[in-house]
Amino acid sequence: MKRQLVICALGLGAASIARAQTVNLWPSVAPGSESWKQKEITIDNTPVGTVIMDVVTPTVTAYLPDPAKATGTGVIIAPGGAFLALTISLEATDAAKWLQQRGIAAFVLKYRTVEKKSDGIPPGLNLDTAGRYGMADGIQALRVVRQHARDWLVDSKRIGFLGFSAGAMVTSAALLQPDSAARPNFAALIYGGPFGKMPAVPQHLPPVFMAWAQDDAVALETATRFRDALIAANDKPETHVFSAGGHGFGMHKQGTSSDHWIDELYYWLEAQGFTKRR
Repeated sequence: MKRQLVICALGLGAASIARAQTVNLWPSVAPGSESWKQKEITIDNTPVGTVIMDVVTPTVTAYLPDPAKATGTGVIIAPGGAFLALTISLEATDAAKWLQQRGIAAFVLKYRTVEKKSDGIPPGLNLDTAGRYGMADGIQALRVVRQHARDWLVDSKRIGFLGFSAGAMVTSAALLQPDSAARPNFAALIYGGPFGKMPAVPQHLPPVFMAWAQDDAVALETATRFRDALIAANDKPETHVFSAGGHGFGMHKQGTSSDHWIDELYYWLEAQGFTKRR
């Protein structure tokens, strides 16, 4: 097995970046977590696949398509996990490989998570506070991918963001940035959005895709509220509300209509022109 390269994304030449598989987002310690001492943990074969906890060093891992099939479109993928963990396979790498096979470059974002000190989600967890590190990492990931778009054979004007649950909150932070030029060129939020205080929603956002299930006991209110906020700002999100699927379906097949959310996403990208080669 080839050794996976872990390098700093800033200040490196094109040849180095082109060989990279995993790239650190920040040139040194990620800002705001300089005092963190926890050690990253990866757990395989959980009921939701591979899970990563206690992330201190945020990265993106590139899943690049065959150059002969590359469309020039790239997608940064942010998994969920309540900012305490990352469901990295079910909600990131599996989707990345699916997109990669269809000529779309995928960049799996491993963003910072707060230290997990107990089982489950602590009562009263403030997701605005816990999520500020992951949201900053998401915005930085856009900068890094755009900076090296040529090396990864993607068009800097065709880079989108796909997020699940808490990862959808990371996506919303990138989407709603005050600087319109720094926003992703499209965004897809799967069973999630801003879980805490609703941020200001500007008009004329890039195209937005949303999907969730009616029986989602975790994110139904959040997803619906964000859709309504987008519509109130005169944006027109593409919305798919499945009759069943629960929360956290990701790439898991359950025999429900939510199994096909990624097909619907691809059809939407096709309609937007992001699946055509340039």
